[in-house]
Amino acid sequence: MENLVREKLIVALDVDKKEQVIDLVNKLTKWVGMFKVGVRLFSRYGPSVIEIIRKRGGKVFFDAKFYDIPSVVEETAKSISEMGISMVTVHTLGGYEMMARYKKAVERFNRDIKVLGVTILTSLTNQELVEMGIGRDVKEEVLLLAKLAKKAELDGVVSSAWEIDALRKTFGSDFLLIVPGIRSKERVSKIINDEQKRTLTPRDTVKKGADFLVVGRPIIQAKDPVKAVREILKEIEEDGK
Repeated sequence: MENLVREKLIVALDVDKKEQVIDLVNKLTKWVGMFKVGVRLFSRYGPSVIEIIRKRGGKVFFDAKFYDIPSVVEETAKSISEMGISMVTVHTLGGYEMMARYKKAVERFNRDIKVLGVTILTSLTNQELVEMGIGRDVKEEVLLLAKLAKKAELDGVVSSAWEIDALRKTFGSDFLLIVPGIRSKERVSKIINDEQKRTLTPRDTVKKGADFLVVGRPIIQAKDPVKAVREILKEIEEDGK
């Protein structure tokens, strides 16, 4: 049970310094399943930061959120496959053709890489979707985009914990659900001044059926990151007993 729970936990390396990456990976590799590298870190160090993580035994979830015309996104597949990552994201708003062509391109070079579609960012609310000209509420829009991702043969989607129930009901257990915006009970109850709006606790997120939890600030900003990780794992494990 313990190893299975650890594999579900992805630490978001939302930091700016290579030294911070090295410190966190050295401390946490044996406690977590994967590390997320996003545009913030990648724009500063490029593929070298992924190499740093892998040399220390960590697996990498590259949250690239590729979003461009199909041919441009497709051309990234070869370089992505050479980085040794485990998962990569494209943005579902790029449409079916972009997703489908990218998935096929990645498979040509490395069939082990999971391609995931980012649906609606966890920072967005129904009101903000209206302001963007989207008439559907968040859950409806997430389901629509997830159906496009499934049609394009992506391996799963990234969504908030609030949509897990609807996604599992629609797609069953064979579609990966990666859930960011994980917060402690105390933090969820004090959501003011937090960019992440559609959040849930680690325990409730796993209970609902998430395959992976992406946790950033509660771990990387903790005085003792290892202790923070162990507390999250303990919370999830206790729920499974």
